[in-house]
Amino acid sequence: MRGLGTRTVLYQQSVATALGLYNNDFLSIDILHEKGPITAGELSKLTGLTTGSVTALIDRLEKNGFVQRQPDPNDRRKVIIVPLYEEKEDVSRTYLQLHAEMVKLASSYTEEELELITQFLGRASAVLEDQIHHLHSNARNKS
Repeated sequence: MRGLGTRTVLYQQSVATALGLYNNDFLSIDILHEKGPITAGELSKLTGLTTGSVTALIDRLEKNGFVQRQPDPNDRRKVIIVPLYEEKEDVSRTYLQLHAEMVKLASSYTEEELELITQFLGRASAVLEDQIHHLHSNARNKS
Protein backbone atom coordinates (compact mmCIF):
# COMPACT_ATOMS: atom_id res chain seq x y z
CA MET A 1 0.00 0.00 0.00
CA ARG A 2 2.79 2.39 0.85
CA GLY A 3 4.51 1.74 -2.47
CA LEU A 4 1.25 2.25 -4.35
CA GLY A 5 0.66 5.47 -2.43
CA THR A 6 4.12 6.75 -3.31
CA ARG A 7 3.65 5.90 -7.01
CA THR A 8 0.25 7.61 -6.97
CA VAL A 9 1.71 10.80 -5.50
CA LEU A 10 4.58 10.77 -8.01
CA TYR A 11 2.15 10.19 -10.87
CA GLN A 12 -0.06 13.07 -9.68
CA GLN A 13 2.96 15.36 -9.48
CA SER A 14 3.92 14.39 -13.03
CA VAL A 15 0.39 15.08 -14.29
CA ALA A 16 0.32 18.43 -12.47
CA THR A 17 3.64 19.39 -14.08
CA ALA A 18 2.42 18.26 -17.53
CA LEU A 19 -0.68 20.47 -17.09
CA GLY A 20 1.36 23.44 -15.83
CA LEU A 21 -0.17 23.32 -12.34
CA TYR A 22 1.14 23.41 -8.80
CA ASN A 23 0.63 20.13 -6.95
CA ASN A 24 -1.83 21.66 -4.42
CA ASP A 25 -3.83 23.06 -7.33
CA PHE A 26 -3.97 19.65 -8.97
CA LEU A 27 -4.96 17.93 -5.72
CA SER A 28 -7.74 20.47 -5.26
CA ILE A 29 -8.99 19.78 -8.78
CA ASP A 30 -9.10 16.07 -7.97
CA ILE A 31 -10.95 16.76 -4.71
CA LEU A 32 -13.50 18.85 -6.61
CA HIS A 33 -13.83 16.12 -9.22
CA GLU A 34 -14.51 13.56 -6.49
CA LYS A 35 -16.75 15.68 -4.23
CA GLY A 36 -18.50 17.79 -6.87
CA PRO A 37 -19.28 21.48 -6.45
CA ILE A 38 -18.41 22.71 -2.94
CA THR A 39 -17.76 26.02 -1.21
CA ALA A 40 -14.29 27.50 -0.77
CA GLY A 41 -14.62 26.88 2.98
CA GLU A 42 -15.30 23.19 2.40
CA LEU A 43 -12.32 23.01 0.04
CA SER A 44 -10.20 24.68 2.72
CA LYS A 45 -11.20 22.02 5.27
CA LEU A 46 -10.59 19.16 2.83
CA THR A 47 -7.14 20.40 1.76
CA GLY A 48 -5.98 21.79 5.09
CA LEU A 49 -5.13 25.08 3.38
CA THR A 50 -6.09 28.44 4.87
CA THR A 51 -9.09 30.21 3.37
CA GLY A 52 -6.74 32.89 1.97
CA SER A 53 -4.62 30.25 0.24
CA VAL A 54 -7.75 28.57 -1.12
CA THR A 55 -9.01 31.88 -2.53
CA ALA A 56 -5.71 32.41 -4.39
CA LEU A 57 -5.80 28.76 -5.54
CA ILE A 58 -9.34 29.15 -6.88
CA ASP A 59 -8.35 32.37 -8.65
CA ARG A 60 -5.53 30.50 -10.44
CA LEU A 61 -7.75 27.54 -11.33
CA GLU A 62 -10.54 29.76 -12.60
CA LYS A 63 -8.10 31.82 -14.68
CA ASN A 64 -6.87 28.58 -16.34
CA GLY A 65 -10.36 27.17 -16.93
CA PHE A 66 -10.26 24.32 -14.39
CA VAL A 67 -13.07 25.63 -12.17
CA GLN A 68 -15.87 28.16 -12.22
CA ARG A 69 -17.45 30.09 -9.36
CA GLN A 70 -21.25 29.93 -9.29
CA PRO A 71 -23.90 31.12 -6.85
CA ASP A 72 -25.00 28.37 -4.46
CA PRO A 73 -28.53 27.39 -5.52
CA ASN A 74 -29.40 26.66 -1.87
CA ASP A 75 -27.96 29.86 -0.38
CA ARG A 76 -27.44 32.89 -2.59
CA ARG A 77 -24.98 34.36 -0.08
CA LYS A 78 -22.54 31.53 -0.83
CA VAL A 79 -20.47 30.74 -3.88
CA ILE A 80 -19.70 27.19 -4.91
CA ILE A 81 -16.69 26.05 -6.87
CA VAL A 82 -17.66 23.92 -9.87
CA PRO A 83 -15.01 21.71 -11.47
CA LEU A 84 -14.59 21.99 -15.24
CA TYR A 85 -11.84 19.39 -15.15
CA GLU A 86 -13.41 16.81 -17.45
CA GLU A 87 -14.13 19.39 -20.14
CA LYS A 88 -10.46 20.19 -20.68
CA GLU A 89 -8.98 18.24 -23.58
CA ASP A 90 -5.40 18.39 -22.26
CA VAL A 91 -6.56 16.71 -19.03
CA SER A 92 -8.35 13.84 -20.76
CA ARG A 93 -5.42 13.43 -23.17
CA THR A 94 -3.02 13.21 -20.22
CA TYR A 95 -4.99 10.34 -18.67
CA LEU A 96 -5.67 8.32 -21.86
CA GLN A 97 -2.65 6.03 -21.58
CA LEU A 98 -3.16 5.39 -17.85
CA HIS A 99 -6.83 4.63 -18.48
CA ALA A 100 -5.98 2.19 -21.28
CA GLU A 101 -3.36 0.42 -19.15
CA MET A 102 -5.72 0.17 -16.16
CA VAL A 103 -8.51 -1.28 -18.34
CA LYS A 104 -6.00 -3.81 -19.67
CA LEU A 105 -4.94 -4.69 -16.10
CA ALA A 106 -8.55 -4.98 -14.91
CA SER A 107 -9.42 -7.29 -17.80
CA SER A 108 -6.94 -9.85 -16.44
CA TYR A 109 -9.16 -10.38 -13.36
CA THR A 110 -12.48 -12.18 -12.98
CA GLU A 111 -15.66 -10.33 -12.01
CA GLU A 112 -15.42 -11.79 -8.49
CA GLU A 113 -11.81 -10.70 -8.12
CA LEU A 114 -12.68 -7.20 -9.35
CA GLU A 115 -15.52 -7.00 -6.81
CA LEU A 116 -13.11 -7.93 -4.04
CA ILE A 117 -10.47 -5.46 -5.26
CA THR A 118 -13.09 -2.70 -5.50
CA GLN A 119 -14.33 -3.48 -2.00
CA PHE A 120 -10.78 -3.43 -0.62
CA LEU A 121 -9.92 -0.14 -2.32
CA GLY A 122 -13.12 1.45 -1.02
CA ARG A 123 -12.38 0.33 2.52
CA ALA A 124 -8.71 1.35 2.23
CA SER A 125 -9.84 4.82 1.08
CA ALA A 126 -12.11 5.08 4.11
CA VAL A 127 -9.23 4.11 6.43
CA LEU A 128 -7.02 6.75 4.82
CA GLU A 129 -9.79 9.36 5.14
CA ASP A 130 -10.14 8.54 8.85
CA GLN A 131 -6.39 8.84 9.33
CA ILE A 132 -6.32 12.22 7.57
CA HIS A 133 -9.00 13.50 9.95
CA HIS A 134 -7.11 12.01 12.90
CA LEU A 135 -3.87 13.75 11.87
CA HIS A 136 -5.68 17.07 11.31
CA SER A 137 -7.31 16.78 14.75
CA ASN A 138 -3.95 16.10 16.40
CA ALA A 139 -2.38 19.06 14.60
CA ARG A 140 -5.19 21.38 15.75
CA ASN A 141 -4.89 20.12 19.33
CA LYS A 142 -1.15 20.88 19.37
CA SER A 143 -1.72 24.47 18.21
